[in-house]
Amino acid sequence: MEPMERIKVVLLACGSFNPITNMHLRMFELARDHLEDTGKYKVVQGLISPVGDAYKKKGLIEAHHRVQMARLATESSGWIRVNDWESQQSEWVETAKVVRHHHSELLTTLQNDDEVDTVKSFKRKRLEEPECMVQGSSGCSTRKDMPQLKLLCGADVLESFGVPNLWKPEDIAEIVSRYGIVCITRGDSDADRFIQQSDVLWENRKNIFVTREWVTNDISATHVRRALRRGQSVRYLLPDPVLRYIQERGLYSAESEKKNAGVTLAPLQRYSTTS
Repeated sequence: MEPMERIKVVLLACGSFNPITNMHLRMFELARDHLEDTGKYKVVQGLISPVGDAYKKKGLIEAHHRVQMARLATESSGWIRVNDWESQQSEWVETAKVVRHHHSELLTTLQNDDEVDTVKSFKRKRLEEPECMVQGSSGCSTRKDMPQLKLLCGADVLESFGVPNLWKPEDIAEIVSRYGIVCITRGDSDADRFIQQSDVLWENRKNIFVTREWVTNDISATHVRRALRRGQSVRYLLPDPVLRYIQERGLYSAESEKKNAGVTLAPLQRYSTTS
């Protein structure tokens, strides 16, 4: 009996990365281990997508700094990379739209790869199984070799789904039903409780992969910024190239933490006026 071909997966992490920490990188490793341990998946790539300046979060420094720090942090990784599309948008982009964009990019890349050698590709496909995975369908809707895109996040993101005007209900439904979520939970966070309390999450619970970080690690960008403002060491909390970048430019200070103070977060501005 031949071994089952594993489904390829691309993990996408969206967030401020203000700054990126070792825990952000650790999440990718945990998620990959969890998915591959199921025997069904093969994680082929990790994507980091820093949010744009228009998100208006308090203390959020300029996107070009956060993108560059993320790139420095992933220099030693053979499978995690940074994509700056989201950060370059003039307006804040909903996470669902970011996920759609990257899924579309995966499709485009796959199509371009197919066109590199048309003759060889044609001969190979004649020998392979049909590309369609949808049984009973006369059309071809899902390519067999198309990687799945899953949103990688912490349990705090699941919890935030319940915050009024922070997410559109239809966006939550689209992300969990069409793409899926890999949730890293740590400390006292209880992702299973959030799933139990939400109808849409419960309905799509088989598309939510929860993995616990048993090696306790409470690093957060908020704690890092606080320590930097106070002149305290944050070494070993961040990749060394990121720490050097911060120190050379004096990025985090009491003044930078006041940025966007008193400004309403972009999603709250947008959804509270349309609800």
